[in-house]
Amino acid sequence: MQKLNFPSYPFRLRSSGHRSEIFDPVRKRFVALTPEEWVRQHLIAFLHTEKKISLQLMACEKGLLVNRIPRRFDLLVFNASGKPSVIAECKAPSVPLNDSVFYQALQYNLALKVDYLLVTNGLQHFAAKVDYETGTMNFLESIPDAGML
Repeated sequence: MQKLNFPSYPFRLRSSGHRSEIFDPVRKRFVALTPEEWVRQHLIAFLHTEKKISLQLMACEKGLLVNRIPRRFDLLVFNASGKPSVIAECKAPSVPLNDSVFYQALQYNLALKVDYLLVTNGLQHFAAKVDYETGTMNFLESIPDAGML
């Protein structure tokens, strides 16, 4: 898999039939190793190791309804009180981070009302704090850590 703009982490990998798999510590099972999953697992490891966010405060690939349409978010981080705090949208490294990626995260936020949005393709990362009073996003210089949530 491609080298990403994250530190290196000791992932558990295996082959199963004709596909490679990676262990997801949030879902507690092996999942197909796609380019998007490679990015998601790096983000999970980064949030847990570098930003000190507990794995128990993360949820992956869960369904939600947005305007009565079923959707699935990539990663949701809760704060210590159990309130959704960060929506992360992960894309494969080959996918450019453009307005449509942010729009996708914003759609999920219609249902979740989080404080932070995060989008990454593993090479670039953008984090923003949602300002509900002005209806804007304020981009941050770094990804929020556990103390900010």
